[in-house]
Amino acid sequence: MRTKILIVEDQFIEANNLKLILKSAGYEICSIARSVPIALNIIDNEGPDLVLLDIFLQGEQTGIDLAKMLEKKKIPFVFISANSNRDLLDAAKATKPYGFLVKPFRKNDVLVMLDVAWYLHQHKEESNAAARPLADRLAPASANAETSHIVGNSAAIQEVIRNVNIVSPSNTSVLILGENGTGKELVAQAIHYCSPRKNKPFIAVNCAALPASLIESELFGHEKGAFTGAIGKRTGKFEQAQDGTIFLDEIGELPLELQIKFLRVLQEKEIETIGGTAKKVNVRVVAATNRDLESEVASGRFRIDLYYRLNVFPIHLPPLRERKEDIPLLAGHFLKYFVRESGKHITGFSDYAIRTMMEYSWPGNVRELQNQVERAVLLAEGSLIDQLSLKAAVTFIKNTPVTIDTRVKTIMENERDHIIEVLKNCKGKVAGKGGAAELLGINISTLNSRIKKLGIDKRVVV
Repeated sequence: MRTKILIVEDQFIEANNLKLILKSAGYEICSIARSVPIALNIIDNEGPDLVLLDIFLQGEQTGIDLAKMLEKKKIPFVFISANSNRDLLDAAKATKPYGFLVKPFRKNDVLVMLDVAWYLHQHKEESNAAARPLADRLAPASANAETSHIVGNSAAIQEVIRNVNIVSPSNTSVLILGENGTGKELVAQAIHYCSPRKNKPFIAVNCAALPASLIESELFGHEKGAFTGAIGKRTGKFEQAQDGTIFLDEIGELPLELQIKFLRVLQEKEIETIGGTAKKVNVRVVAATNRDLESEVASGRFRIDLYYRLNVFPIHLPPLRERKEDIPLLAGHFLKYFVRESGKHITGFSDYAIRTMMEYSWPGNVRELQNQVERAVLLAEGSLIDQLSLKAAVTFIKNTPVTIDTRVKTIMENERDHIIEVLKNCKGKVAGKGGAAELLGINISTLNSRIKKLGIDKRVVV
């Protein structure tokens, strides 16, 4: 039985363009609706399986109004829009669409989006779709890959695992969202190693760590003599990832002038080396960011068309403070690894150690927890990480001043206070072993950026 689709679009040319695309792909098409009342009438009479819905329509009712009705009727829908207004995007997102198509769109964009939307809808109907563990499906990406399994029994992390299982077999672009230290690269690795591309390269690129002048060369490569200093040919990351997966971490840091070139790669599956010619590439793109890209779009710092190309299948990673039930499991997982590395005989954590970890907010998330467990193992003198050994590892937790101010501090104020306290315990040391960056579980450039933004004077905290 063919999937029946209703197109709700008041622009004649675009509506018929969609109709031709869908018919050529074998979909059954309902009558085209150009307003909400007409759409409702078609829904009652023809019973579509899925709706392609423009946000702006003729008449008093908008596509968002119709979306709310479709949600009640449990009919999946995908929005069509070229508008980047933040309030409008928030209102549209609140109706729980199965995706967004940004105008102008290509045939492949439409068909991929519909495949994903229908697949997601079918899985949503399966209330007990328990995901099988990923550990036995992950290839060892590094020497310490054993510490990099997706660990947790919380509902939030199980939802992440379900989404990885859903999207891995496809070639769909994935956008991983979450704070620093939540494990975005781990999830990207899981998607790759659970996919048909698992025996091909997995190439990770941190966009925030690359100077703006080198990003294009790093991603796309250059020919010998293409610019001053180009003494030899360089193969870019996209070519290195041929037939595999490229993971672009901190994609929100990509300069605007390069976003259009990256968009071309997604649209045309083609790169152009500096000083060279265009080359076809077969690469799956998984991107990640800790930024709110919708805000970046609304402020003009991120292209809306690129956002929608990347955001075909978003996966949100919760911060550790929102899944505290996973802390004992994660701590035990890391303990097992670091005990084996150190050769010590440590059997577990004391009740006090567990309670201390559960009470802490973990601003550095899982990465910070991993670092603290490693430090605790190194400091432990007995067979149990107890009050004394763990206290040495997390001294800054216990020394954090307690405020009796009834005013609730902002997130930035809390972050500033915490960084200052860590710097005090490190005597102002940022880099290296035992430095603030290591304790917080973040890279040095990120910490220096936060120190500058928060107006912290490192000389004062020593």
